[in-house]
Amino acid sequence: MPLVAGVDSSTQSTKVEIRDADSGALISSGIASHPVATPPRSEQDPSAWWTAFDTAWGRALEGVTTSSGAPAVAAIAVAAQQHGMVTLDADGEVIRPAKLWNDTESAPDAAWLTHQLEGGAAAWAAACGSVPVAAFTIAKLSWLHRHEPGAWARLARVCLPHDWLTLQLCGEFVTDRGDASGTGYWSPHDGEYRFDLLSIVDESLDWSAMLPRVGGVNEQVGAWGRVAVAPGTGDNMAAALGLGVGVGDVVVSLGTSGTVYAVSDRPTSDETGAVAGFADATGRYLPLVCTLNATKVLDAVARLLGVDHDGLDDLAASAPADGSGVTLLPYFDGERTPNRPGATGVLGGLRSDVSREQLARAAFNGVICGLLDGLDALSEMTATSGRILVTGGGARSAIAHQTLADLSGRAVVVPVIDEAGATGACAQAAAALLGRAPDEVRAQWQLGVPQIVEPRHGVDREAIREAYAELRDLTDDD
Repeated sequence: MPLVAGVDSSTQSTKVEIRDADSGALISSGIASHPVATPPRSEQDPSAWWTAFDTAWGRALEGVTTSSGAPAVAAIAVAAQQHGMVTLDADGEVIRPAKLWNDTESAPDAAWLTHQLEGGAAAWAAACGSVPVAAFTIAKLSWLHRHEPGAWARLARVCLPHDWLTLQLCGEFVTDRGDASGTGYWSPHDGEYRFDLLSIVDESLDWSAMLPRVGGVNEQVGAWGRVAVAPGTGDNMAAALGLGVGVGDVVVSLGTSGTVYAVSDRPTSDETGAVAGFADATGRYLPLVCTLNATKVLDAVARLLGVDHDGLDDLAASAPADGSGVTLLPYFDGERTPNRPGATGVLGGLRSDVSREQLARAAFNGVICGLLDGLDALSEMTATSGRILVTGGGARSAIAHQTLADLSGRAVVVPVIDEAGATGACAQAAAALLGRAPDEVRAQWQLGVPQIVEPRHGVDREAIREAYAELRDLTDDD
């Protein structure tokens, strides 16, 4: 019974799962928090990730026993928040705090980069599958080049959060195709770095010497003592693997941010910038729409109403499905899709008799409507007629499940696994250990029977989404 470990280093915390490599059975887990980071300047010191990993790893190991001298865990993989910029000097030391995916200071750089390439947004989409936004690593590099010349002069290597954690584990400077596809300088179509795009930021540098190599989907890229290390991947790619998503299936992830993505058998490119044309961790593709605001909106509204998460659910459940005309546009910290980095939230339909219940319901409706806008855009790029699966911390809310089913008009699958990213990382670690395809390993695991949530009759989903669209379009110039 070989054991494998999967790490999910998210914006908020590090989770570690230890599973049986053959069956996928969960043996133990651990979790530790990260420092709070909030846009517009959202940064974390990478050392905090390692501290959190060390704590979570220790907690996970408390649930593992071994009767021999063999190591308790045979392989490990790290998944982490996408896009973040980790800068290293010639000695491998971190130059400055990592800019995270939800840092919006580089929004002007994203716009500038788009116009520097002949053909603009369409040319970028053709080159790397995506149009630059503030989240992408290339926009953050441009920001660093403009704002911190001293740090730029020391720059010797650039990597992503999961790359840096893998480097700490095994000393290898390596990434994977999934996470690399979110940088804005790696092409899912060609499977190669696009150094010409990086030269727009600074043509004097030898970028080929500054980036991690891209490992194979089931490669053992190094060793952490006697533990084999898999290449790791981005958090969304790991979650897709952990959920066992097939071609045409759709995942709605309710984390700090919201994401909607589908597994595709072909690369995509969207010149509007709404859909990012990512790769996945198995050799296929992961077109994805991201919103900056998901559970953070629910957290903020719960705080304003003086309740916890369960209390917010109870309030929302007591209100009509349409919130009696109260509509929330949830762009609390700017927005990525649509691309409005300077936007703020807007509450419409208020009257003097507004209730706490209406506001709670509006919070859920607003978050889900924003994600369904993403699903509409995704459906124009690839097949989305399969299952809708919901994941992320916010997916523990029964009101979130029901709202997604009601407003999409489709049944929603609620998987039994709690940490899809860590589970996917476990599957990747098992693939590297066993020399098998990651999706084949995950397909063999039997992880329980999911819950199915059906849409309710009598919910006027068209009216709710129309009210949301009217408020969104009214604030289009924000």
